[in-house]
Amino acid sequence: MTVNLRITLLSGLTLALGAVAGMTQLSASAKPASTLPLGNVPQCQAYAGLPQGFAKEPQAGMAWVPAGTVEPGTLQGYPDERPSGKVRLDGFWIDRTEVTNAQFAAFVKATGHVTQAEREGAAAVFRAPAKGQNVRENSWWVWTKGADWRHPEGPGSDLHGREHEPVVLVTHADALAYARWLGHDLPTEAEWEYAARGAGEPERIEREPRGAQGQPLANYWQGIFPDVNTREDGFARAAPVGCYAANGLGLHDMIGNVWELTRDAYRGPRQPHGNGDVRGSIEQAGAAPRQGEPVVIKGGSFLCAANYCMRYRSTARHPHEADMATSHVGFRTVKRSQRG
Repeated sequence: MTVNLRITLLSGLTLALGAVAGMTQLSASAKPASTLPLGNVPQCQAYAGLPQGFAKEPQAGMAWVPAGTVEPGTLQGYPDERPSGKVRLDGFWIDRTEVTNAQFAAFVKATGHVTQAEREGAAAVFRAPAKGQNVRENSWWVWTKGADWRHPEGPGSDLHGREHEPVVLVTHADALAYARWLGHDLPTEAEWEYAARGAGEPERIEREPRGAQGQPLANYWQGIFPDVNTREDGFARAAPVGCYAANGLGLHDMIGNVWELTRDAYRGPRQPHGNGDVRGSIEQAGAAPRQGEPVVIKGGSFLCAANYCMRYRSTARHPHEADMATSHVGFRTVKRSQRG
């Protein structure tokens, strides 16, 4: 259900996540950068997608989140985001960025893992309506044969030059397999939200993630979804990881870019504001019915707009079928262990 808010949104927001301050076979010449991206476009575009020590050092590319208490949710959002009680968390490690195509490729090379989309032979791909096209609700989701993590737009697309972008078109099982290969896990909803806030307070729903000068602080949809994307943030789709300033814990892209899978099954009320009914759209287009139990995804994506979704906030949550691969959902991992 589209929320036509066509209002003047407040700018000057400092994100509560504590903001500071082409297409594929993976390139054989790509080398790990010695440091992670530092929050600006030139540096994130130069990042090869593999943190130093990846798959060799247990906490490579990760940041430490100290123990603490969080009450997930907010009274300043959708009804399904209302707080349900405080949660005490032990300290844990979390990936500084979303898992990249380069990282996932290393996992596949080491294990021979075949993703669900590859086995199924298709996946749900976002396609912006053509200019002047009469847009039908959810018609922007296309069940695309040949689409998978290696071919994110379907046949003819690849990952050349996209090694540093977040891996998409993976399911919950694919993400868990990757995490367990490293001895990691997917974050719980409480862990994810606690890390995303970065010691800040929840964002208000009526505000876009913009800085003091009005500039976008995350990769989200500027304009009227799905008709007009002004690309004010510089990207029409997922951006390379780390293009925006990290939060107070050193974590990039906790808001926008791609939704992130969590370990938790979805419980509680459901608010019909996301980026359309992906499941209904692809099943109408001939996809087999989804069987997986919905899981919680967090953070919003490059498709979240002020007039449709508004889930570019740390408290935002949405149900996502565990066995559905889409082009706006990725993940990051956690490692629950003592610091050291």
